[in-house]
Amino acid sequence: MTERAKIDSEQVIVVGVKTSDMTDEEFEYRLEELRALTKTAGGYVSMTLTQNRDNPDRTTYIGKGKVEELKMILEETESELVMFNDELSSSQVRNLTKELDVKIIDRTQLILDIFAKRAQSKEGKLQVELAQLGYLLPRLRGQGHVLSRLGGGIGTRGPGETQLEIDQRHIRDRMTEIRRQLEQVVAHRSRYRERRKQNQTFQIALVGYTNAGKSTILKALSQAETLVEDQLFATLDPTTKQIKLPSGMHVLLTDTVGFIQQLPTTLVAAFRSTLEEVKEADLILHVVDASHPDFVNHEKTVNDLLSELDADKIPMLKVYNKRDQLEGDFFPAGDAPSALISAHIKEDLDRLRDKIEASMEKEFAPYYVHIEAWEGKWLHRLKEETILVERTFDEENERYIVRGYASPQSSIYHELKKKSTS
Repeated sequence: MTERAKIDSEQVIVVGVKTSDMTDEEFEYRLEELRALTKTAGGYVSMTLTQNRDNPDRTTYIGKGKVEELKMILEETESELVMFNDELSSSQVRNLTKELDVKIIDRTQLILDIFAKRAQSKEGKLQVELAQLGYLLPRLRGQGHVLSRLGGGIGTRGPGETQLEIDQRHIRDRMTEIRRQLEQVVAHRSRYRERRKQNQTFQIALVGYTNAGKSTILKALSQAETLVEDQLFATLDPTTKQIKLPSGMHVLLTDTVGFIQQLPTTLVAAFRSTLEEVKEADLILHVVDASHPDFVNHEKTVNDLLSELDADKIPMLKVYNKRDQLEGDFFPAGDAPSALISAHIKEDLDRLRDKIEASMEKEFAPYYVHIEAWEGKWLHRLKEETILVERTFDEENERYIVRGYASPQSSIYHELKKKSTS
């Protein structure tokens, strides 16, 4: 049997604690998300065990009675992996492994594992390794038995050598080296961003909860080949494509890594350079899966992370996606500008392009200029670099009368101001 087959057939028992500050619905959505994450990682959930407590047990996360119940379930199902719906402390992992004698993985480790599986670029792989080592470092002490059980399958992808014999100093040295390499990548990305700024191209960032449909929208709007999968975290590396708006203006649209509730802090820190793309945007398209029953919490998660990244003041258009999967009426959260669409319906995509232009117009300044008949280059620039609303030809004076909107930060806007006064 191949390693791939072993992973695909890995049976998993999911365990979650519903605390007093959580509603039944919120708890069930969180569990469903963990099951989906497990499937994405290549596992099969054979059973779910839950417990109601004010707070998780400090020693074993679940109470003694539930630990005994879990032991019986493990014997009956012959599962060798237990997935916990929260981040466990090193002592909890150690105690649970001692009691159950199976592989223990928490929500954070699972997400890190999926990122390790999905990372394609050198930068993505380095960021994931940095996050994994940051997670592992405080958990090394006393984990000889725990780490010896990580033979293969979920939770083992990434920085290949994570056995106990790699001491803390070795890990710290490796983390320092990764940060040094990432600094070079960040410097390269910054230079690339500066070039884009100099070219005055309007930049739009797609953000949203994982699996909301960002990559599908990018592919549909740009007609470019991008990875589109109905799985969590299908996109890790930012992808930028040029799209054409109804007026003819060209803008850049960047897809970013999806967000998730309880996104590991080590990942947020490691991917900060990638997420900087969002901060550089002139407009944010916040994509929301309108068909998901917990979409309000998904929105909140994304908004909180945008605030953490100091990107919450950038103009935003909410894009409620998957309209074709809705049952009954839909009411958007809040009163921010929004569009309800399906990324698979052409008319909806046309309407989204119109909404994007309308959002840009609110931030742009109007212009009104005369272009001589021989100034063809000017007309071409106005069409590609601004929202050109009206163009008529004045035959008597042999010139074009042009009206539209331009970004006040763009070089063409300042050139237009000079032109209109000359």
